[in-house]
Amino acid sequence: MISKAVSVVLGTLLLQCGMFAQTQSQPNTHPAAQTEPKHVAKYGSNPAAGKSFTHDGIKLYYEIYGTGEPLLLVHGNGGSIADFKAQIDYFRKRYKVIAMDSRDQGRSGDSPDKITYEKMTDDLAALLDHLNTGPVNVLGWSDGGIEALLLGIRHPMQVRKIAAMAANLDPSEQAVSPEVFAAFKSMLDSMPPEARETPEGKRELKVSQMLFDEPHIDASALEAITAPTLVLASDHDLIRDEHTLEIYHHIRNSQLCIFPNATHMIPYDDPALFDATVERFFREPFVEKDRLKDFFKSYDAMKASQR
Repeated sequence: MISKAVSVVLGTLLLQCGMFAQTQSQPNTHPAAQTEPKHVAKYGSNPAAGKSFTHDGIKLYYEIYGTGEPLLLVHGNGGSIADFKAQIDYFRKRYKVIAMDSRDQGRSGDSPDKITYEKMTDDLAALLDHLNTGPVNVLGWSDGGIEALLLGIRHPMQVRKIAAMAANLDPSEQAVSPEVFAAFKSMLDSMPPEARETPEGKRELKVSQMLFDEPHIDASALEAITAPTLVLASDHDLIRDEHTLEIYHHIRNSQLCIFPNATHMIPYDDPALFDATVERFFREPFVEKDRLKDFFKSYDAMKASQR
C-alpha cells in the first residue's frame, strides 16, 4: 500500500511526463484545436453520478451507472470507487452498477470510533434500503470480499448472488501470508511523524490498522449464507490458498475460482479475465454439481459421441 499523498505526486509526475512527450512528438499543426482539454468525469469523483446519504451519523458517498439488474461493488482497504474503473466500464453495459466509498475512505465521511467490517457491511445494507433496490448481486474485492460475505450472513434478503475476491475470515497468519503483515507494518512504521498528525495520515493509520485487528468471522457462520457464492482468489494471492478453500467449503451453494499466475491485483491486472468470470457467474442460473452423478453423465455422453 502506497500512501495516498505519494500516489498523487507520482501520478501527477507521470501524467506531466506523458503530456510533455506527446507534445514533443506531435507538431502543433492545428493551433485552433489546442484548446482547454475536455473534462472527463472520473469514477469516484463524478458530480453527475455522485450522491450521498447519511447512515449511523456518517455521510456516505456513492455513484450509480447503467441500468438493469442491480450490482453492488465493494472496494478494498484504503480504496475507493475509483479502484473499480475497469469493472464499472464493463458491468455498466449490462447492470445498474452501484458503488460506495466505505466510511473513513474515499469521499465518504469519517467515523468517530473504531471501524469494523460489520459496521461497513451495515452501511452497505443501509444504502440498498435507501435506494430501494431489492436483492442485488454483490462483487467485493479484498476487504470488500469480506463485506460481501457478511452481507450474505447479516442481510441475506438483500443479496441475490455474491462474488467474493480474496476475502479472509481473520487476521491470523493461517489466513494471510506472514510476509504480508511484515510488509504492511514496515510501511506504516515508515510514515513520518508529521504525516501521522495530518487528517489524511490519521485516516490512513486508522483504516490500515484494520488489517491487523479484523475481521473475526467463525467459518461456521458462513453456513448461514444461502445466496449462490463465487469464491475467488489468485494462486499468488495475499490470502493463503488453504484459507480460500476453507471459505469455499463452508458455503453450501458455492463455486471456486483460482486464477493462475495472478496476484491479489487481478481485477486491475487482467480485468478482461476477471470481469468475464464474474459476469458468467452472475448471468447463468446456479446449478449445484454432484461430484459423481455429473461426472458419469458427462463421461457417458463423451463415450457415446465416440461410437
